[in-house]
Amino acid sequence: MISVDFPGHRFRLRAAGIVIDDGCVLLHRPVGDTVWALPGGRVEAGEEASACVAREFEEEIGEAVECGALLHVVENFFALGDRPYHEVGLYFDVTLRPGSALLDKARSHAGIEGERHLEFRWFSRSALDGLEIRPAALRDALAGDGPHPAHIVQRDRGS
Repeated sequence: MISVDFPGHRFRLRAAGIVIDDGCVLLHRPVGDTVWALPGGRVEAGEEASACVAREFEEEIGEAVECGALLHVVENFFALGDRPYHEVGLYFDVTLRPGSALLDKARSHAGIEGERHLEFRWFSRSALDGLEIRPAALRDALAGDGPHPAHIVQRDRGS
């Protein structure tokens, strides 16, 4: 995974998928957590970002997906504990295969990342305001249909 420590910062490269179907967005979180995010993960050295997205969907929920156009580039500055992070996130349009069980919006779907259990759930684009989403700047981007690709900078306080 591309994660490099510099004096005072940790840099990470992340890639994630944006799945929108019938006006709903697919988000995920660790079971019991309150923060939602787009499915994805850290890019490995030598790996194309779109391939990372496909790999993460396969690893976390067992779904083969088609990764399309780059929609957003997010420079995310935040802190975890005492460590400041500078994360560049590449967010791609993702299409699920026809007939995928993940297209069932009436229920949550279980996934796994290492030892952590994940919950995947669909949310109406109009209902995103009530959710804690990270990076937070993506909430508005997911709710609308702005120009693509879009460059977004998110700076959390203290980062």
